[in-house]
Amino acid sequence: MKPPLMIMALAALLAACEKPVEPPPPPRPALVIVAGKGDIHQSIVLVGEVKSRYESNQAFRVSGKIIERKVETGALVKKGQVLARLDAADSQLASAAAIADVRAAEAGFALAKSEVERQRQLVSKSFITPSALDKYEAELKTAEARVNQAKAQAAVSGNQSRYTSLVADRNGVITQIRAEPGQVVEAGEMIAQIVDPQQLEVQVAVPESRMAKLKTGGRAIINLWAESQHPYDGVIREIAPAADSTTRTFNIRVKFDQPDDKVRLGMTAGVRFADNADTEIIVPNSAVTKKNGQTLVWVVDKGGIANPRPVSIGNFTEQGIAIKHGVQSGEMVAIAGVHTLVKGQRVTPRIQQVLQ
Repeated sequence: MKPPLMIMALAALLAACEKPVEPPPPPRPALVIVAGKGDIHQSIVLVGEVKSRYESNQAFRVSGKIIERKVETGALVKKGQVLARLDAADSQLASAAAIADVRAAEAGFALAKSEVERQRQLVSKSFITPSALDKYEAELKTAEARVNQAKAQAAVSGNQSRYTSLVADRNGVITQIRAEPGQVVEAGEMIAQIVDPQQLEVQVAVPESRMAKLKTGGRAIINLWAESQHPYDGVIREIAPAADSTTRTFNIRVKFDQPDDKVRLGMTAGVRFADNADTEIIVPNSAVTKKNGQTLVWVVDKGGIANPRPVSIGNFTEQGIAIKHGVQSGEMVAIAGVHTLVKGQRVTPRIQQVLQ
C-alpha cells in the first residue's frame, strides 16, 4: 500500500474513534425583577378630618333675648338671609331717644345761630364791642358740636336696632346651632355656624419629623375611610407656621382637587403626602446576600450575564429592602438562588414583577 493511502486510512480510523462533542448546557433560568423606584413610606398614613375652607361662626353684635330662630341645622342659606332675631324693644326706645336728642341739639344750634346774627348787627352799629361777640360765636360752635355728637349717637343707636337681626354673611350650610328662642345671649356669642360645602379640604396634624419636605402646593393622596377604594388627589393649601403647643404637631390643610358627593363634612380621611416620601430602589429580602463582609445583589445584564454588585442598603420595609446606592432603576436583579450563582454566569431571566 502506498504511503498516502496509509495516511488517509489512519486518519479515517482515528476520526471513527473520537467521541462526539457534547453541546454546552442551556443557560439556567433565573427569577429576576426589574428594579424601580418605590415609596418606602407608603404604609404611613396620617389621619385627619374633612372640613370646609370657610367656617364662619355667626353671632349678634349686641346682647339681648332671642325671640325667633328662622333656620335649622343642615339648612342651605344665602348671604343676607335672616337667621335669628332679638327682642328689639329696648334698642328701638334708645334709637327714638337718640333722635330726640338730635332735634334738641338742632334747636339749640338754631337759637345760637340767630343770637350770633343779632350780636353781629349790634357790633356793626357799635352798640357792643367785638369782644362781646366772641362769647356768642363760641356758644354757636358749641351748639354745632352738640348737633354732630347727637347725630353720631343716633347713628349708633340706629345700628344697634338693626343688629337685633342676625343675617348670614355668606352662602353655605348651617352645621351648628347653639341658641334657642327665649335664651338671653351676649354680644359675640356664637348662635350658628355656616360652612361653604363647595370648598372641602382635610385638616391633618403632621409630626415635626415629617415636615422637612412638605411645602405649600405639594401633592397628596386622600382616602376616605368610608370610601377606601376611591382615592382622591389633593394639594397642600396651608401649613401652620408654628407647632401646636400641646401636641407638637403642625396643622396642615389639604384641598381636594375634585371632590364628589361622597365627600362629606366631618368624615375621617387618611392623607399620604407624595412630596414627603423617600424614593429608593426596593428589592425583596431574598435578593440581598453577603460575601466577605460586602452586601451584594446579583445584577443580570441584557445579554443574560449575571454579576455580583456591592450595594448600600437602607431601611427594611414591608415591600423589601431599600437600596440607596448600587442599583439603577430598570436593571434586572436576581431574587432567587443568588447563593448558587457564579460571576459571569449566563442565565435566562424570568421576570416576576416590576417594582414601582
